[in-house]
Amino acid sequence: MNKKHIKTAAPVLVLALGLGVVQIMSATKPAPEKKEEEPRPVSLLYSEAHEESVHLAVATQGEVRPHTEIDLTPQVSGRIVSISDSFAEGAGFEPGQALIQLDDADYRLAVARAEAGVAQAEVLLLQARAAARIKRQQWTSINPGKEPTPLQVNQPQVAEAEARLRSAKAELADAKVNLARTKITLPFRGRVISRNVGVGQFVTASTPLGRVFATDRVEVRLPLTDSQLQELGLPMGFVASDKHPGPPVTLSARVGRDQHQWQGHIVRTQAAVDQQTRLIYAVAEVTDPYGAGASNGVPLAVGLFVTAETEGTQARQALVLPREALRNADKMYVIDAEDRLDIRTVEVLSTSENRVVVASGIAEGERVVTSTIANAVDGMEVQPVTQLARK
Repeated sequence: MNKKHIKTAAPVLVLALGLGVVQIMSATKPAPEKKEEEPRPVSLLYSEAHEESVHLAVATQGEVRPHTEIDLTPQVSGRIVSISDSFAEGAGFEPGQALIQLDDADYRLAVARAEAGVAQAEVLLLQARAAARIKRQQWTSINPGKEPTPLQVNQPQVAEAEARLRSAKAELADAKVNLARTKITLPFRGRVISRNVGVGQFVTASTPLGRVFATDRVEVRLPLTDSQLQELGLPMGFVASDKHPGPPVTLSARVGRDQHQWQGHIVRTQAAVDQQTRLIYAVAEVTDPYGAGASNGVPLAVGLFVTAETEGTQARQALVLPREALRNADKMYVIDAEDRLDIRTVEVLSTSENRVVVASGIAEGERVVTSTIANAVDGMEVQPVTQLARK
């Protein structure tokens, strides 16, 4: 019986002994050496801040408006007999082009009657002058050496006949003017905003025919702060002239997929501060925006919202950096002497597509980060890499 128990327990004892030996060996085995890797600094491109004499750009926005925009109304009454294809919404017209033709039959008759009146007045004047000559001859033969009175030689009758002739000629001129007004034209090149009438409609001198605007030039009303107005060197109430031209201005807007630019000049500034916005408005003008002043064939269309940019007249010393150096409108990352990141708040004077001009917050020669960096932390160690200058 004991032998049977021994045979059964022997394998168990061997297994338990083996497990114990393995545990003892594991416990006495030396721990593996741990290698702590130091964090690798982030490599960042930087550009050194340098001071330049700059003319700051003044940027603002405004809407394009026509310089001349009018309601077209007739000066005489009549029924519309024809309308030009150029008098349609969005269409363009030339100076002196007939846009609308009114029925002129009555006005032609008035011209004929006035011409008859002129002819009759001319005959009456000839008769009055002939009678005056006869009277003078008779007086001279009867009263030699004496001067007759005006009534004795029919001078009042001649004056009356001359006045009637002048009146008849004035009526003829008036009739011709009214006849010419049946053909409705405009003295400028322009575009049609709206049309309110059709063929066959009777119109009077107060009937609105439509609304048009001139395309010889357009204006953009630009809001400016006091500092921007001072930067441009413009006084309130400024009006451009040959001796004192206004500063040039570049207008830009996206039309379709492309960005376009148009060139103009500031021609005047308001003489009062706007009571609601507390801003001063300047007016920029672009000549021939639908022709020579267009941008690659794209006109500076009325109603377009544009960004205006012009350089100031006063030079100042400021720090200039690539545009990529600016973060969140007024932040910059500076690499200090110990190659650690220093997050600064700066005063930005001007920004453009390629550069940023800074007044304070950094010093000349400091290294400013221009590459992108995620999760920037003040004081983090970095690896500075010099940025190559742009060509």
